[in-house]
Amino acid sequence: MQTVPDGKEVVSTPAEAERLETQPLLILSAVTAFMDARGLGIGPLAWGRIGDGQSNVTYKIERGNDVFVLRRGPRPPLPKSTHDMGREARIQELVRRQGVPVPEVLAVCPDPSVLGVPFYIMTYLDGTVITDATPGYLGTLEQRKATSTAVVDTLVGLHQVNASVGELAAFGRAEGYLARQLERFSGLWEVNAGRNLPDVGRIGDWLAANLPASQRAAVVHGDFRTGNLMFAPTNPARVTAILDWEMATIGDPLADLGYLTATYAEPGSVSTPMELTSATREPGYLTRAQLIERYRERTDLDLEALPWYQTLALWKSAIFCEAIYSRWLRGERPHDREFGPSLELGVPQLLRVAQEFGVLRAKS
Repeated sequence: MQTVPDGKEVVSTPAEAERLETQPLLILSAVTAFMDARGLGIGPLAWGRIGDGQSNVTYKIERGNDVFVLRRGPRPPLPKSTHDMGREARIQELVRRQGVPVPEVLAVCPDPSVLGVPFYIMTYLDGTVITDATPGYLGTLEQRKATSTAVVDTLVGLHQVNASVGELAAFGRAEGYLARQLERFSGLWEVNAGRNLPDVGRIGDWLAANLPASQRAAVVHGDFRTGNLMFAPTNPARVTAILDWEMATIGDPLADLGYLTATYAEPGSVSTPMELTSATREPGYLTRAQLIERYRERTDLDLEALPWYQTLALWKSAIFCEAIYSRWLRGERPHDREFGPSLELGVPQLLRVAQEFGVLRAKS
């Protein structure tokens, strides 16, 4: 944790922020005043970045003995209808009431004048997010299997929430969800593409021509993967929170299963920019096929069309990553020295793997 601003990403006052060419992500005096007004801790702030923050940005905030998490959008300019912090916080509040494991939201700041974008503050949970390596306490073959089993069971639990009544139903229209996804991401490609990648159109045409019928409405997380789950700090493996709700809506539950399995790393699978938890290549973790089978056993959904949803997941990921790549090329991600430049080859790789799930599979 840091207490001294770095003068670039974190500054002390709005006056310091105004002198910078690039807007900072945290203004300590502004966050302190916001937290003071809501009784969230006492004393000076210590801060530390959580995760890589390719989209929304997350900070751990300490004030004395109290610990919080602050989540905000990236630096402007932001695409329309993205990074809605109020919406992201609200859906977490609603699913939490239904027993879904999420941190408690403590305060929401819709006023962009405080940090340049809206943000919210939630409780800090002690635990582990699994990425490149398995923590020692979950390192046995038995616990690795239990870990990936918990991933599937958590997704099943989320999809069992009644999404067709009350306030949750207002977060999206399940009817036409898949068609809207195709339309939205096709539009995003047209706006952000800086190079000619014919496979985007080819895959998009295949998805549109083979659009499946959604079987029921569910809360769709939109980025459900092992790396977006918090595990308890002791064994046995247990999920204590689902994180990163910025893409959540009401839609087709198989979109989540397709994304989970298409981006899941297993021995022999091709690496892509969306392989964010390579630890699951280690012995003991369930394979993709085993993840799918466990989900099948615990739901009444027909999974025959799952390759379509897997293709959709990687096609969307490629388009989203191309938007990041375009921002990097324009100099809008000045501190990104790894992920942005890697997408020159990473986006075409995503498109190649997407075709293996869908277009090429259909022709074989």
